Amino acid sequence: MIVNDILTIMDTLDGLRTVVAVVETGSFTAASDRLGLSKALVSKYVGEVEKQLGVRLFNRSTRRLALTEAGQNYYENALPLIDSFNALVDDVTGEQGSPRGLLRVSAPQTFGEMKLSPVLPQFLDKHKEMQVELLLGDKAIDMLEEGIDVRILIGGVDDSSMVARSINTFPLILCASPTYLESKKAPDSPNDLKNHTCIIDSNFRIGKKWPFVTPSGETASIDVMSRASANSPRAVKEMTLAHGGIGMIPRFIVEEELKNGTLTQVLPNYRTLEFGLFAIYPHRKYLSKKVRCFIDFLMDEFG
Repeated sequence: MIVNDILTIMDTLDGLRTVVAVVETGSFTAASDRLGLSKALVSKYVGEVEKQLGVRLFNRSTRRLALTEAGQNYYENALPLIDSFNALVDDVTGEQGSPRGLLRVSAPQTFGEMKLSPVLPQFLDKHKEMQVELLLGDKAIDMLEEGIDVRILIGGVDDSSMVARSINTFPLILCASPTYLESKKAPDSPNDLKNHTCIIDSNFRIGKKWPFVTPSGETASIDVMSRASANSPRAVKEMTLAHGGIGMIPRFIVEEELKNGTLTQVLPNYRTLEFGLFAIYPHRKYLSKKVRCFIDFLMDEFG
């Protein structure tokens, strides 16, 4: 009897998780990828929930999947139940229970390649029962639809449905190669940039209007001259290394070049932009152990 009750509870949890995954990803196929189940099994779980409740959760057609009113109610009530069960498991296992399972992490391309990838083996070495799937890209994503557990973001946060944990700030600095600076008089003030070729990172909305803060705290915005732009800070760095002009680049991208002298900081007494580094995760009551330990790791490494 007890065994049957346990199996019934587990089946119910499987149904809850499956319906939630279908709602958040928008399709049975995407839900099967997220859960690591076959599409047939996902369809079976959803069908069993609908049969048990005697209601239709989704209106299906060949082109789209639409949530019914009953499906919306089920989804909204399923979330806290899943959170409560996960919290119960963590509470019972306590410190003895190691974080486990697959963690899907989204990060900006350059930061992911240069900073996050080199330290991920340390994280996996510490947490033997975890796996990490790192997804790199600079385009905005829907975390729920893509099944992302943690998104690392550089810049501003504008999604109120997500929790944003501030990790650090990254300053941008002006750089140029020594060869370029020998060919032209190095600028002494932001106004001197008008006599230089500047390389634009089109990811920044400022375009050719570069902001500065003087040592005394005054602000200024300078219209710079540019003949080249790129939507990648690493591409901007490569152009500056090729003596193409002055680039405004996040410091962490050019640290090695500044140390070995292949790039020189320009106008070091003037501050430009600063961007925040954030860890983003869904706004839910319960935060899983695997997400918590990963965010703690990010704070230790980059905080």
